[in-house]
Amino acid sequence: MSASLPDLHTLDMNDTATIALLYDLISIPSTSTNEAAAVAFLIEWMAAHGLTTEIDGAGNAIGRIGTGDRHIVLLGHIDTVPGEIPVRIEGGVLHGRGSVDAKGPLATFAAAAVQAAVRDPGLRITVVGAVGEENIGSVGARQISTWPAPDYCIIGEPSGWDAVCLGYRGSITATYRVRQESRHTAGPGEASAEKVVAFWNALVAETIARNGDATGFTALTPAIRDIGTKHDGLTDEAWIHIGLRLPPNADVEGLLRHMQDWSVDGEFTVHGVQEGVRSTKQIPLVPPFLRAIRAAGGSPRFTVKLGTSDMTVVGPVWQCPILAYGPGDAALDHTPEERQVLDEYLKAVSILTDVLVAL
Repeated sequence: MSASLPDLHTLDMNDTATIALLYDLISIPSTSTNEAAAVAFLIEWMAAHGLTTEIDGAGNAIGRIGTGDRHIVLLGHIDTVPGEIPVRIEGGVLHGRGSVDAKGPLATFAAAAVQAAVRDPGLRITVVGAVGEENIGSVGARQISTWPAPDYCIIGEPSGWDAVCLGYRGSITATYRVRQESRHTAGPGEASAEKVVAFWNALVAETIARNGDATGFTALTPAIRDIGTKHDGLTDEAWIHIGLRLPPNADVEGLLRHMQDWSVDGEFTVHGVQEGVRSTKQIPLVPPFLRAIRAAGGSPRFTVKLGTSDMTVVGPVWQCPILAYGPGDAALDHTPEERQVLDEYLKAVSILTDVLVAL
């Protein structure tokens, strides 16, 4: 059960229970590949609140409720990045790893699904607490993407309680590794380190040429995630692990061909490719969110994100109306200051409940 929850004496019992869900979920560490305990907790909570539950082959927590004609999938992720942040509530703010990214949105999904089903038993909602979003290629979302496409999908990521996110960039992750016989630095030829640097320089030059005047969400952005060398007296080895952020409709095949061409002296390995996704403001998910946010006293906003999410996994496959929503400040993702304002979390639960009923 929940630890003592201070600062909650002014809330009604429903609000207290909704906050307890988030507090308890955050209190269970669930870094990628270590989500089982948090999955078990969420399964137990959903079952206790009327959802039919299962843990699928990937380890995802799945809860279903309702039998309506329209199927709504609420897809959040339950794993977090490493880094222990003491779980506590101070001044109406809940501190803890995952409070923003993305257990805050996931708890919002579970609570709103229950509340919406009470108001309209004809709804058909599936809540997913997906595993492996942070660092192992979204294995959970990839499993979910094999389902038949739902009518609507909402991705659980921090957009802010008064905003919806319409797009995420995709990514290519790859490693270029060069192994060769050791050579004297004064001798002819290039060292392995020089070859991986040349690969990186070629990639940067290519992205600059392709971007032109494009910036931010519409630009290609390369990044070095790891680089290194090692020598044993006989073999000279170097590697570079890169991430390349992709706007929607990027020429992925052309980029991969170039990278293959630049890596003829070594081994080029692609670890993952995700397409960028951007929805329009005209999708049928948008009007219910605008109405509900205004009813809660907010001025609705639209955002797009420079990173990736499970939206880039299921969106291109399902081709259904899709956007991301969830309480929290995305600038706090992965930081030591990760925290969730509880009033905003409760507003998000109320807003999403209204959206589900309207759909």
